[in-house]
Amino acid sequence: MLRRRPPLRLVLPLASLLFALAVLGLGLLRAAVYHPPAVAGDESAVPLATPDGPAGRCGGVPVAATRQLRGMWLTTVLNIDFPSRPGLPEAQVKAEYEKWLDLAVAQHHNAIFVHVRPSGDAFWPSAYAPWSEWLTGKRDGRSPGWDPMAFMVSEAHARDLEFHAWFNPYRGSQPAPDGPGADFTKLAPNHPLLAHRDWAIAYPTGKTARLYFDPGNPDARKFVEDSMLEAVQKYDIDGVHFDDFFYPYPQNGQDFPDDASYARYGHGEARAQWRRDNVDTLVREMDQRIKQLKPWVKFGISPFGIWRNKATDPAGSDSRGLEAYDDIYADTRKWVQQGWLDYIVPQLYWNIGFAKADYAKVLPWWVSLVQGTNVQLYIGQADYRVGEKGAWSEPAEIDRHLTMDQKYGVQGEVHFSAASVRADRLGSVTLYDKDHYAAPALVPVMKQLPANPPGAPTLTRARAAGASRQFDFTPGPGARPVSWALYRVAGTTAKLVATGRAGSQVADPTPPTGTAAVYCLGGLDRSGNQGPLGPPLTADAS
Repeated sequence: MLRRRPPLRLVLPLASLLFALAVLGLGLLRAAVYHPPAVAGDESAVPLATPDGPAGRCGGVPVAATRQLRGMWLTTVLNIDFPSRPGLPEAQVKAEYEKWLDLAVAQHHNAIFVHVRPSGDAFWPSAYAPWSEWLTGKRDGRSPGWDPMAFMVSEAHARDLEFHAWFNPYRGSQPAPDGPGADFTKLAPNHPLLAHRDWAIAYPTGKTARLYFDPGNPDARKFVEDSMLEAVQKYDIDGVHFDDFFYPYPQNGQDFPDDASYARYGHGEARAQWRRDNVDTLVREMDQRIKQLKPWVKFGISPFGIWRNKATDPAGSDSRGLEAYDDIYADTRKWVQQGWLDYIVPQLYWNIGFAKADYAKVLPWWVSLVQGTNVQLYIGQADYRVGEKGAWSEPAEIDRHLTMDQKYGVQGEVHFSAASVRADRLGSVTLYDKDHYAAPALVPVMKQLPANPPGAPTLTRARAAGASRQFDFTPGPGARPVSWALYRVAGTTAKLVATGRAGSQVADPTPPTGTAAVYCLGGLDRSGNQGPLGPPLTADAS
């Protein structure tokens, strides 16, 4: 018999709750309002090893740079973040996207996670999916006449941001009235579920119904994989990213109606385990096929924040909420243990002290899980919750999360979502940015990815350029750098002051005034491995 655990509930106005359920499902709504006591965290968890910083010396002192993934999710479904509305002209879409990238740069982010397949559609010219109506404003599958994906990847790289393409594998439509719901007549004429209705499952019944590609149908799974790998093949993306949506979250006490595929492919296995096996197969095959195509492309998933509760399984977390393993058939623990991922970003959208899922108790469980693996741990942060009653009315709630992340050696954070980062409610973003993101950071190195660090570049000239200081340099021998890192001596260390993509102007945006400064330049490969630093250059006082 299938287990059913009630989800954690948000105390929200009904209209807001229904809107969020229709758009994003339950995955981003597993939280509640609670004013926390002081909590120190689970002291039994061993902190992760601090990611290796760059090696080398500059002007006789060691260099220092933070290795930390920093990013935000840019959501396209229902135009939550971007574009601001459907059907905009190309120039306006591009201008809006550039502003989001400028926000990321201002926050010292080094990655962006862009929603390019929200519901069986695409933000690129695809042989497998219709154009997204959230871009074109129409559900006719017609091209907008330009390639948004190529532009988005190029512009992100121009700002030295990693571009992680965010896909929802199984979703085939959005609920009515904003989407077609489960009505085949309202799908785009080239939607693949029209040609393969045996792949489609509608869930739940009623007004919130949507279509899914059946996770239990091997042909549907292969098609979904191929559709995502098309983007890997065609574009210079840095990562393939899934969120928490695989089998749908349970709604209205209804079971997912996959009787036909279970009868054909279940082979007598318990249905719950069969469903987990189906999701496992998708994750494993995507990992294998991505690395076959482009070994340097990262693969990561942002799952619901609870694998299982300790009361259900002694290996579970000290929590009392919905369980991904039992309720949505996502064995997130296994994915890490098997090394099928390069990174995992659990959505820990709960405050410190929340009784059913305390951030201070669930975080150490994830830290312990990735310990000793090659899977990097980033944490999904709920910027969208800032301003709610209780703990989330405190501007410092997320700042405290990041402090705890640092204590446990967490290797990065991703913030949901871009609009909430821009809104900076209660000054929360300003606070945690000052405390945790005040200086640029390099992405953490993944030892399992290809490494080809370039030779030492040589700074040859410094010159004032308005408020900044620009540099000329000659490349080092060997491999060509993908990006650069500029260090400036400050006391007993040489600190990272700027990064950029190869071909961009090397510059210190905030040089000291009225005094000379010593600089060194390093080159990095596609995986973030830094080669040896070049010789120091003394820039005269400006």
